Amino acid sequence: MYQAYPGGAQMPEQRAPVPNSILTAVKLMYAGAALDAIGLLIYLVSIGTIRTAIRKADPSWSTSRVHTAVVAFVGLEVILALIGIGLWLWMAWANKGGRSWARIVALVLFGLSTLFLLLSVAQLHAALGLLLELLGWLVGMGATISLWRKDSSAYYQASRS
Repeated sequence: MYQAYPGGAQMPEQRAPVPNSILTAVKLMYAGAALDAIGLLIYLVSIGTIRTAIRKADPSWSTSRVHTAVVAFVGLEVILALIGIGLWLWMAWANKGGRSWARIVALVLFGLSTLFLLLSVAQLHAALGLLLELLGWLVGMGATISLWRKDSSAYYQASRS
């Protein structure tokens, strides 16, 4: 039996406390978003290097064509970085809230990240860019492991009811 809240309203539901494994995963997800932001800044400050690399790859290109290629490349990288930052933050919010679907989505995103990392290793790549991708992958692996621990599973189960 329960007593009515003053004014006749029912007491608000008590949520289970967020376990440390979820809090660790959320912090790692914030770190992943920060790594993507750092990568974005690196692309923006290295436009000159990108321009030189494109010109060196095909010296016959006109200045206008090189400029178009640089804008397209940097634009694509900016869009991908913003999407990455958004996904990291969305997964942090949803997993901290105990949404069980978010744990599955995070696992799928980590699988895609693994695939993209393997494809990046197979290509010629700037060392700093590859290092950032590897760090992002390690952060994702840590977050994924934390999300699938026993205490995390209990939290998701309690959040469903």
